[in-house]
Amino acid sequence: MKRLLKIVLPALLFSLSLSGQDGTAGLRAEVQFFADSLQTGRACGSAGAQSATLYLLRELRNAGLRTTVQSFPAGAKAGHNVVAVTPGWFRSYIVVGAYSDGLGTLDGTLYPGADANASGLAALLALARSLPGACTGPTGLIFVAFDGHHADLAGSRAFLERFRQEYPIRAMVNLDQIGSTLAPIRSSRPDYLIALGGAAFRTGLEAANRGPGLDLAYDYYGSANFTELFYRRVGDQRCFLEAGIPAVMFTSGITLNTNKPADTAASLDYAVLARRIDLIASWLLSLL
Repeated sequence: MKRLLKIVLPALLFSLSLSGQDGTAGLRAEVQFFADSLQTGRACGSAGAQSATLYLLRELRNAGLRTTVQSFPAGAKAGHNVVAVTPGWFRSYIVVGAYSDGLGTLDGTLYPGADANASGLAALLALARSLPGACTGPTGLIFVAFDGHHADLAGSRAFLERFRQEYPIRAMVNLDQIGSTLAPIRSSRPDYLIALGGAAFRTGLEAANRGPGLDLAYDYYGSANFTELFYRRVGDQRCFLEAGIPAVMFTSGITLNTNKPADTAASLDYAVLARRIDLIASWLLSLL
């Protein structure tokens, strides 16, 4: 009974916090901040990226997490990961990550990066504010905003090099473009989510999806080749997989707006984003 309450009650509270108007408005406001022209597209090493880093650091610290900024070389630039760990000591940890850098402003044109990947950052913060209190067992959580995604995944590589020995990592969860409904798996179901690598956790994910009721897939639009590409080569989970750490990449897929000036905050579906976060939260709770 105690184990059941530990899973059900936090999940219910989390769902209530995001499913209403205030919850979706909060997600929208956070994405708008990261994708605003004031952040100039968050290119690695830019003033806009530094602004995003400071915001992430403040919000993760306010969530009661132990925070640090990890600086590292990212090509000719300096990248900055924001790392936040649940207080206390645990036998193992699950890393929840989302990349923070965007393409920036190129030839005077702003690339806002709302879906890629302000949506992932908003989800990361929502999870960080809601889940740490459930870490009463042997497993803790580490929330990481990876810089240097566009510099050959420099941030995730630097994180593993620095922190893997300090924190025994059990698994990694990557939030990579999860705000759009423009590329559904089936045209009749815009409320969908792709969980690459999720087949190994299918039972838990299906159970977590009973409430959100999303159209859940474990491959990239039925293509074995694209599934392998996006899971093994493209996302920040790649570095964890290469280190022998199980990983799941959550995404709503590439759209016609991806890496384009049209990737604005207005193009996302915040009600569906909230349901996606709800699913991920409920699943993570079952692993703690």
